[in-house]
Amino acid sequence: MEILLLGIYSFFVWLIFFKYKLLPWNFVSQVIVITLPIVGITLLILLLNIVAPSSHDVRVINYVVTINPRVNGLVTEVPIIPNRPIRKGDVLFKIDPTPFQNEVQALQAQLHQLQVQLITANANQRGLTEQLRSAGGSKAAVASKLKLARVREQQLRDLSATGAANQFDYEQAQTDVANLEAQLQSAVASEAQINEKLAAKTPQGEQDEVANVKAQIARAESQLADAQWSLQQTVYRAPANGTVVSLALRPGAMAVPLPMIPAMTFVEDEQWIMAIYTQNEVRKIKPGQEAEIVMKMYPGRVIKCKVDSIMWATAQGQLPIGGTNTMAGGIAPVPPNSLAVRLLTDRKDKDLFLAAGAMGAGAVYTDSIEEIQILRKIILRIGTKLDWLILKLH
Repeated sequence: MEILLLGIYSFFVWLIFFKYKLLPWNFVSQVIVITLPIVGITLLILLLNIVAPSSHDVRVINYVVTINPRVNGLVTEVPIIPNRPIRKGDVLFKIDPTPFQNEVQALQAQLHQLQVQLITANANQRGLTEQLRSAGGSKAAVASKLKLARVREQQLRDLSATGAANQFDYEQAQTDVANLEAQLQSAVASEAQINEKLAAKTPQGEQDEVANVKAQIARAESQLADAQWSLQQTVYRAPANGTVVSLALRPGAMAVPLPMIPAMTFVEDEQWIMAIYTQNEVRKIKPGQEAEIVMKMYPGRVIKCKVDSIMWATAQGQLPIGGTNTMAGGIAPVPPNSLAVRLLTDRKDKDLFLAAGAMGAGAVYTDSIEEIQILRKIILRIGTKLDWLILKLH
């Protein structure tokens, strides 16, 4: 761009001083002619770097997810092809589900058995209540009979003393009283035993046997949920739209959840376009401003963008008191004394394919002195034309 401006300037100098000789070509005019473009172009470039800052480090970055199985097992199917588009939810691989299904079935049978035990325990609790009611009734009946037997014993004792009653009848009455007293004691003991069983309750008011079975059911349900989750993990699906690269898993192999040895690497379609600026260049950049980028993979094409945000945290912001400051989204480190500006493709370029790792240049057009920003657009367009050149000798 500077050469173009110098060419235009030289043309006008030639017209004024040589073609039409409007001004004399002497030492003073020579100094002015030489100094003026140097000062003017320098000031113009410095001003342009403020109102339309450019970056020669524009990166396209994708999220990369290492895929590891969550359970051990024999791989039965890998239906995907590397480096082909995959939709979210597509099956990446399958593990033999037989041992996990067996475990689920065993836990389901155990849970069913415990539910039957719970029904029995509840029935037993209701039976104890009925037994207590029956024992109370039996005790009352025996007490009434005992009272009547004691009255009859007293009467026969009095009659036997006067000779009006048979001694055998009196002795039989004594025996009846003793038997009824024993029955009453047995009924009292039985009632106390039932009351003791009913009093054995948990803080929630449940009988011990019922609470114990419920605890076993809760444990079995937790184990069943864990087994069902493990069964679901035998089919691993794509977490997002993307592409699988570095596929190491094949049918017949053992899938092992080792983070250091991923089964495959998944590159998501979601991208970050990052323009790297020095820190003093971003002071006028704001979200929503217009931006343009040129990528080497698209020679001669200018891609329209908008500013999404400025990443105000870099690796240099880490301090021991704050631990490790991981950058948003796992983005690649920014060079020292620099900040990253995230750009979003705009207009007709929204669905443009950009390879992960693509590099290029770009510029952001701020809200200040828009009249001279056309120069930055011209510079950007001239630069992208040069990307057509492939400079190698082999």
